[in-house]
Formats: sequence, C-alpha cells, structure tokens
Amino acid sequence: MELRTLRYFVAVAEELHFGRAARRLHMSQPPLSRAIKLLEHDLGTALLQRSPAGVALTDAGRTLLHEAKALLDQADRIRAKIARRTLTVGILGDHGAAEVAAAFRRKHPDVEVVVKEADLADPTCGLRARQVDVALTRGPFDETGLRTRVLRRDPVGAVLRADDPLARHERITTADLAGRDWFQFPDGTDELWRSYWNGGRSRGGPTVRAVQECVQSVLWNGSVGLAPLGHDLGDGVVVVPLDDLPPSPVVIAWVDDDPLTRDFVEAAVKAR
Repeated sequence: MELRTLRYFVAVAEELHFGRAARRLHMSQPPLSRAIKLLEHDLGTALLQRSPAGVALTDAGRTLLHEAKALLDQADRIRAKIARRTLTVGILGDHGAAEVAAAFRRKHPDVEVVVKEADLADPTCGLRARQVDVALTRGPFDETGLRTRVLRRDPVGAVLRADDPLARHERITTADLAGRDWFQFPDGTDELWRSYWNGGRSRGGPTVRAVQECVQSVLWNGSVGLAPLGHDLGDGVVVVPLDDLPPSPVVIAWVDDDPLTRDFVEAAVKAR
C-alpha cells in the first residue's frame, strides 16, 4: 500500500466520481481506475460501489478514507519537518517559555519554531488534532495517548475583584466560594481540566475562552475562578491562596517521539 495510491483513493472518495478525481489529480482516468482496483485486491475487499452516475463508498471505503487522510496528513507533516526543519509548539499561558526557547535554540539555531497560543478550551493546545508537535501547558487533563513530563507544580488561588470581601483574607477555601458564579469553559472542554478549575464541583457562570476574558468577567460581573499564584492579572483583581486544592502541574506534552520533539522536551526539562 503506497502513499500515492492512498492519495488516489482519497481523491476518488471525496469526489465520488473517477472523472472528477482524475482531473483533480492531473492524470487520465484508466490508470486511476486500475490503481483503485489493485488497492481493493490488495486489501481483499470492495472500497467503492460503482454505477454509471458515479461511485459510493462501502463501509470499508469509509473506514479507509478516515485512516488514509490521517496517514497522509502525518506523512505531509514529516515531509515538511524534514524539508523545512520546523517545530510547532502550542502554549497555554506563560510557563517559562523564554528559558525553554533559549535552551532549544542553542542546540537547533536553524530550526524554525512556530508558536500557537491555545485558548482555555483545549489544555492540549491542539496536540490530539496534530495541530502542534508539542505542548507547553498546564494540567490536569486527560493524558490518554499522550506523553507528558511535569516541569513543576504551582499552587493556585481564587481570582477575585479587589473590592470583594474575601479579597482581604490571607487564605480561603473553595467552601468560602459556594453559591458564587465561576467562569466556565465551553462545551466539549476536557472534563478533568473543567473539574479542577471549577474547584472540584459543578458550577455556573459566564463562559470564557481566554485569560483576559476571565479577568474581565471578574471585573465586570464579580465572577470568581482560579489562577496560579504569582501571576499578575492586572489592576482591580487579586488572587487569594486556596487551602484545599492541590497544585496545578505545568506540563510538557507530545505524541511523536521524533528527534526535534525529544530535544525540545529535554530543553524544557533543563529550563524548569
């Protein structure tokens, strides 16, 4: 099974017509038809139902289309990484990225690093969708299928408006925040992540995607939420330490164990 043949199949499966697929591939129709028949023979099953009007996918064809597109995307990323020597890094928050960048740059001064800032709805920064090669982020989140290393653990506190009565306390607990509106994450957000940043229970409040939206929700609506201690969120808000939540881990996460990614992970571990 060759990548070229899979590209042929994807074109036919998406166009549902051999003629249109052949034009898309800039080739004639007979060799395209022969290639798909050889692929079906190789797999031992029909992938397409043929008719004068065009073609339709069989169940096996639909399965192959899904898998082939993922495989071709991965092949394209590998080709691009080798040809252009790029690494795409997803970042959620500020976790000492400058130190990591300096350490990685010393070993790979010729590698182009593309940085994608993630929103709060996806703590993996697009890693599972293969939008990034490695994520410098914060937990907890579902780590199934991912490789991870904890770089450090940060205690957290409640984000409150400066004139909130609880803002004068040196320390509080999540019980002190019962009945308050907490900023929420969009539907589909990782449940471990959502539960932790809601203090371990279901809450209600405005939906946010970015840190500044959280801050504005506190300032304008008196909402509450959580944030790592030591982060400057600007005037008008304070972060009061919480006694009853475990620290939030700063995590580096990745999927493919290729040399560039391994070197980036090593740089992050050394810089922590």
